[in-house]
Amino acid sequence: MKSYIRGKHILAVDDEEDILETIEDILDEARIDRARDYETASEKIKKTRYDLVILDIMGVNGLQLLEEATERNIPAVMLTAHAVNPETLMESIRKGAISYLPKETLADLDEFLESLLGAHERGEPSWKLLFEKLGDYFNERFGEDWKEKDKAFWSDFSRTYQVGKGIQQRLAKDERLRSMGV
Repeated sequence: MKSYIRGKHILAVDDEEDILETIEDILDEARIDRARDYETASEKIKKTRYDLVILDIMGVNGLQLLEEATERNIPAVMLTAHAVNPETLMESIRKGAISYLPKETLADLDEFLESLLGAHERGEPSWKLLFEKLGDYFNERFGEDWKEKDKAFWSDFSRTYQVGKGIQQRLAKDERLRSMGV
């Protein structure tokens, strides 16, 4: 079976050293660069072409780093413990993240990333995959009717899975698509 992680160059950003060590251990087939603060991560995103960035939200200004990664056409996965809430999830979608994972799922990071990167490479909606895998988790965490508050957003999201300017910007910069006249 093809590995979508093997050989990838990934930037992991988190202010907690133990989380970075865990990511490195779990993603041992990839080449991992690390950053523990916004400034270091921002500099690395500007200077290096990564296949993926994994961004904590709190403590490292992860949503700003998400914008910077999206501008450089680098897929980003948000990984958070303290910012697991519907508002941050929606903001991650709007700003172009390909996924949003609670740190509670860290032990399964390699499996999630294999599925997500595979879907992303095939042009399939990575968000649909996330909600198929973690929909029950979000319902338990946020309450069964958590999408009702922002019904228009979620209705549009469910209908199209083409969400936010971030994804559109990233697609516009994708050489494979531009060469096809898209």
